[in-house]
Amino acid sequence: MNTSDVHVSMKRLFLFFIPMGLSVVLINFSHVIINGTLARSDDPKTVLAGYALAMSLLAVSERPGVLLRQTCSALVRDRLSFRAVRTVAYTICGVSLLFGALIAYTPAGRFVFEGAYAAEPAVANEARHAWHALMFLTVFSCLRCLLQGVIIYKMRTRWLTIGMIFRLAGMFVLSRYFLHAGVTGAWQGAFIFLVGMMIEAFLSWLECRKLVAGMPEKDPETDIVRPKQVLPFYKPLLYSTFVVVWALPILNALLGTTEHAALAVASLAVAGSLMNLMLGFFTYFHQIALHFGRTNPGIVRRFTLTLGFVPSALLALMAFTPAGDWMLTHMLGVRGDLLEASKHALQGYLPYVLVFPWLDTLNGFVMSNGETKLMFASQSSNAVMTTLAVLVLTVALPGWNGVLGSLAQSAGVMAELALLAWLYRRNRRLQKRTGLPARAEVGL
Repeated sequence: MNTSDVHVSMKRLFLFFIPMGLSVVLINFSHVIINGTLARSDDPKTVLAGYALAMSLLAVSERPGVLLRQTCSALVRDRLSFRAVRTVAYTICGVSLLFGALIAYTPAGRFVFEGAYAAEPAVANEARHAWHALMFLTVFSCLRCLLQGVIIYKMRTRWLTIGMIFRLAGMFVLSRYFLHAGVTGAWQGAFIFLVGMMIEAFLSWLECRKLVAGMPEKDPETDIVRPKQVLPFYKPLLYSTFVVVWALPILNALLGTTEHAALAVASLAVAGSLMNLMLGFFTYFHQIALHFGRTNPGIVRRFTLTLGFVPSALLALMAFTPAGDWMLTHMLGVRGDLLEASKHALQGYLPYVLVFPWLDTLNGFVMSNGETKLMFASQSSNAVMTTLAVLVLTVALPGWNGVLGSLAQSAGVMAELALLAWLYRRNRRLQKRTGLPARAEVGL
């Protein structure tokens, strides 16, 4: 049964949403574990900066696979449609692995980290070592998102939390081992991440194979039977990825030109991990709108209003009170000038977390109508604005370290919301004017 075809209550939305939110909180705890482990190395600034550079490049190869979660949730309704999306997923895995190998085993890696990123030789060396593990992570991340798309559609979201609990446990045990043996480089953080992703992907496969086996071979209400029929929904999301994923590498590269380059990159990485921890629980508003927005738009808006201001309140607590100092010191092991720069960078993320819930919900409405081309335009505006903002800020305020990056990302997400809201409302007006049926007469 399609979850959007029935009336839903707030209780049902919370039961659907909370396990997904908890899984993201645990994901961000996993990054806290990694950053906390690397922060205890002999040279934490260099190691953290190298890991941050490798992770920013990972976004380039991983992001196309992450989009499979939404694609699978929106399109898979039977075994034929699952096989069609799975074929697309296998293609993405292959391309991502090829890209990773070029970076890891050819001179392209040196060009990217030392040339494009303008990283110091020590930082670039750490990034290259980390990438040898991260390049394999893209495959397991892609498969995990494919499988979780089915799990979310079938309303078995508790399995996302279960998978993350086991992933977190494995990562914690491995991090304790590295702390006991000695933290020597960024590759250890990447290896912890890879092992955790493998655990989560395996558990998702165990649950998904049972759910797919219970689906009909062909659902008469869906037309998806071949991979090429998946592409009209997926390609606009993919095209936007080609634009958006380069914003963070460009941002880190420009931070590398500031007065204290390693401190700027490292502090942004630390602040970003803490910001994601505050925001993490609230990053699945799009799934609420995607599954329930077409026939229950009012309650979806009410749900967003209920929870939408919570992440900004949490971030303000961390950024402007001693609670942030305690979290950074005791949870992440950050001290000295890195502590001050990280808290300053955290303050620059406040507009970001204030805007994000509304943007994520609107993205869900857009996907529920199959209007993913709008997201290409809005996410492109995000990338352009982020790049322009960090360019101006690094020239005007080169001594401000990581906060330059968080302010630039905040400017980008505000531009994305403004453009997407305008495009979405324009489409609704055109539908009314032309008499075409509007699949979701909603607005934010």
